[in-house]
Amino acid sequence: MNLDPPYDFPPYRSTALRHPTRPLVPMAPGPIETSGPLLGGGRVRPGDHDLTRQGGGEPLGERINVSGRILDADGRPVRGQLVEMWQANAAGRYHHRVDQHPAPIDPNFAGAGRCLTDDEGRYRFVTVMPGPYPWGNHPNAWRPAHLHFSVFGTAFAERLVTQMYFPGDPLQAHDPIFHGVRDPKARERMIAAFDWATTEDSFALGYHFDLVVSGRLATPTES
Repeated sequence: MNLDPPYDFPPYRSTALRHPTRPLVPMAPGPIETSGPLLGGGRVRPGDHDLTRQGGGEPLGERINVSGRILDADGRPVRGQLVEMWQANAAGRYHHRVDQHPAPIDPNFAGAGRCLTDDEGRYRFVTVMPGPYPWGNHPNAWRPAHLHFSVFGTAFAERLVTQMYFPGDPLQAHDPIFHGVRDPKARERMIAAFDWATTEDSFALGYHFDLVVSGRLATPTES
């Protein structure tokens, strides 16, 4: 069973407008796909992992630490991996002109960060808990709180894009994007675990989320 969401998934209405209508043509990766871009330290600045330090003051919302490891199919760490993350603010609004949800924009929160994995494949972000937001897919449609992740290898063909959800969110039961991953066990791999070890006294709660880039237990990708 393919664990990734189908290209055309009627409960997620906009897939009808953008899915391929003809059979896909398999193509072997060429030199461009297998050799570039080289995404490494030159793309990451000190502090890019801390989304709470992007403005002139503290952003609104509950601070959280999100960390984990990037692993291959055999459970080995993927070192020097570029990890990018983006999200809505605590009110459920993205810092983007297309987002016209009538919720406040936080001037101290741009909502995007990046980092490199260390020798053990570990990454870490400091951010705020994103808010749910309406998205017009169906009557009373609300997206659960989530973070978007993009993991780059050393080539275009190695990119993984997915979403991370939070434990205990009742909106997950009603979200077609989350249920586009049809295997319940695979959906569970998209939910972070509360992590007492990375919770900081009087500062932030901790969540742990590993991403597996290949193999039977790979993290499902976005449709």
